[in-house]
Formats: sequence, C-alpha cells, structure tokens
Amino acid sequence: MPFEPINPPQFPTPIAPYSAGAKAGNTVYVSGVLALGEGGIVLHVGDAAGQTRHILEVIKTTLEAAGATLEDVAMNHIFLKDFADYPVFNQIYAEYFPGAKPARYCIKADLVKPDCLVEIASVAHIG
Repeated sequence: MPFEPINPPQFPTPIAPYSAGAKAGNTVYVSGVLALGEGGIVLHVGDAAGQTRHILEVIKTTLEAAGATLEDVAMNHIFLKDFADYPVFNQIYAEYFPGAKPARYCIKADLVKPDCLVEIASVAHIG
C-alpha cells in the first residue's frame, strides 16, 4: 500500500532525511519528534515540561495535517534522557490525553542532541 508523506509547511527543515509523518490507509505514523527549531536548534533547553509540550503540539499539528487528532492516537513511543523527568513528563502528557489513554512505552535513551530531554513517536488510526 502506498503512503502519503505528511510535512506541514510551518515546520522547520528536518535534520535528517524523513517526513514528519506518513499516512497509509487510515493509519498515521508520526516520526520521532524532538523539541527542535529551524536549523536543528534545541528549544526549551533544560526544561522537560517545555520540550514535552512543544513535542505534543508538533504531533497534534502533524496529525491534523493528515486528518487525525490526538484522540485517534493508539500508541506512543516515548524516550526520556533521564527518568528524573518522568513525573513532569507525565503531568504534561496527561493534559494532552485527558480521556482514553493510548498504549505507550517509555525508554531511557541518549537522544540525537545532548540538550534534548524527550522524544515521542506516535501511531494514530482515523475513524
């Protein structure tokens, strides 16, 4: 099945060869999102809450460009640089997923840039 790349025009140029998302049938895959600005500059340095909020807004925008919403998210893949940020991450995350909670996992990992504290990739099913 062919897929449609999803690249909202307001996003900065990606730091690697990928699309922000891909839509295949009624499924939307959102690439791993970091809190990055134009030129790959890390936003909200030292602020896991700020990075989490930025990332979830990017995911929301990507989903909307594909005809989906956060309510369609079935799975989130979460990567944290430091589990000390887990409580604040969960606080912000719960604001974006107040109803039925998607499945998820959370892994401690080194991320692409040292100042990145959070990365999230999502899978949503429309309809």
